[in-house]
Amino acid sequence: MQRFIYIIIASVLLASCKTDLNLKPFDKLSPENAFNTEKDLQLYANSFYLNLPTGTDIVKSDALSDYLVGRTPSNYIYGNFSATQATGWTWTNLRKVNYFLEHAGQAKITDEAKNHYMGLARFFRAWFYFEMVKEFGPVPFYNKTLDVSDPDLYKPRDPRTLVMDSVLADLNFACANIRNTKDATCSQITRWVALAFKSRVCLFEGTFRKYHTELNLTGTANTWLTEAANAADLVIKGNQYKLLTTGAADKNYRDLFINETPNNTEILLAFVGSKSLRVFNDANWYWTSATYGGRYSFTKTFIDTYLKTDGTPFTAQPDYATQTFVQEVKNRDLRLKQSIRLGNYTRDGAAAPPDFTYTYTGYMPIKLTVDAKATDGVAENPNSLPLIRYAEVLLNYAEARAESGAFTPADWTNTIALLRTRAGITAAPLPTVADTYLKDNYFPLITDPVILEIRRERGIELALEGFRYDDLKRWKTGGLLTKQYTGMYVPALNTLMDLNEDGKMDVSFVETTPPTKVPGVTYIVVDKVQVKLSNNTSGRLILFDNLERKYEDYKYYYPIPYNEIVLNKNLEQNAGWTN
Repeated sequence: MQRFIYIIIASVLLASCKTDLNLKPFDKLSPENAFNTEKDLQLYANSFYLNLPTGTDIVKSDALSDYLVGRTPSNYIYGNFSATQATGWTWTNLRKVNYFLEHAGQAKITDEAKNHYMGLARFFRAWFYFEMVKEFGPVPFYNKTLDVSDPDLYKPRDPRTLVMDSVLADLNFACANIRNTKDATCSQITRWVALAFKSRVCLFEGTFRKYHTELNLTGTANTWLTEAANAADLVIKGNQYKLLTTGAADKNYRDLFINETPNNTEILLAFVGSKSLRVFNDANWYWTSATYGGRYSFTKTFIDTYLKTDGTPFTAQPDYATQTFVQEVKNRDLRLKQSIRLGNYTRDGAAAPPDFTYTYTGYMPIKLTVDAKATDGVAENPNSLPLIRYAEVLLNYAEARAESGAFTPADWTNTIALLRTRAGITAAPLPTVADTYLKDNYFPLITDPVILEIRRERGIELALEGFRYDDLKRWKTGGLLTKQYTGMYVPALNTLMDLNEDGKMDVSFVETTPPTKVPGVTYIVVDKVQVKLSNNTSGRLILFDNLERKYEDYKYYYPIPYNEIVLNKNLEQNAGWTN
């Protein structure tokens, strides 16, 4: 039967060839037959989505940040990273977009449909160039496809202003022409997604120009910040999205990250997982495995930034630095218990305190993981993970307004106060006094209390979602990556500690491992090299203090890979990096 079908198909093809000798081979595509209908454009445009981050990309996206410490320190901060180790100077995705833009205009469809798909292409070109500029600074800008004989193949880098103005032009076209129907699957680029992404791009560029005064572009910073605020404002006023608040107050936040179906109340765009289609990420394997994962945990310095539920700073208490883990996690911003293991957290129905076979600091992340152990040793997490969500839009709007000097009390009420209310914080008034903890430990040059609180909020709300290093770069605070790694407070050596108050001891910090161990207890040897206590026999954990951390200003830009410099003599290496 199968052979019979093949014969029929062959006969039809032969007959077709006899009737029109000008037909091109059926297994070959050309611009003449690939860009005619809306279906043609849609099929091609679907390939652009492969350029978005995967779930595994998202899971690991905050590995280089100031608020995590893990087993393997980044050689970008330690050691001798060089241009020979650099990657990322790849242009394949750009060529696909430019090829589409050169040919989509011939489609015999309405201008509305044509502009929609060209808007999608320009969105992805903007995405491509935004990532390149964040990584390398100025890069060559191409709005055409190149062949081997094109002299532009070896042109030097274009000015940052030209590249980013082109990115903004692409985003403006995308926002004006991509269809604005809300996508319930959170998997498609819509006008709302384009506007939200524009707010991200413009906030980055505006603050980068403001704080990186060496660029001599501070005079244009407010233009970008205004664009960021306006784009975010259109999303807010569009009333298509809002913060998820319909579930339990202590679950709403984490529910955005642990379900297979993305919650389209708040999420605009996501990596969409699927157990049936075997589309997975590796969150559990990465965040709960002592072998595969990086053993990343939050530092105490960062955990101390979470407010109390009454809205006051945790660090305003005179004893905040000496509270034990059990004490410090109570009556805190509800996002804390949805981000780390604490209290009555369970896995597969069993109590699951911080596990010191994994965590170094005691602040063990759960935000992106699921609570079942089935995927702890395999990359088969089916949960979807957000790429763009409404909370970020609110934060982008608030920061852009504050950084441009346009912030109002109403802006606070409609952005930061909403996020804090969702987090169970009962009082969230507009701040009038700069928080000394934030100034002393994070941003000594910032005196504006509103900007400080927006930065606090951004760090907490978007933790582990891949924003932190970009934020440090644009604020010109990369030096935070060299901060001392701190963990929870240990009242005394050789003391058994029950971290979740279930009556079972979990960990003990010791000078030497005892010959007889208490079942269920993990013993951590304080060797005074990789693991110390701040007061020698008690105090907060100090980790990897034997490693020298360096972050010079030239590291705000990644080096161009050495091989690319060899191929193109017109490329100049980023200052500070050697070939």
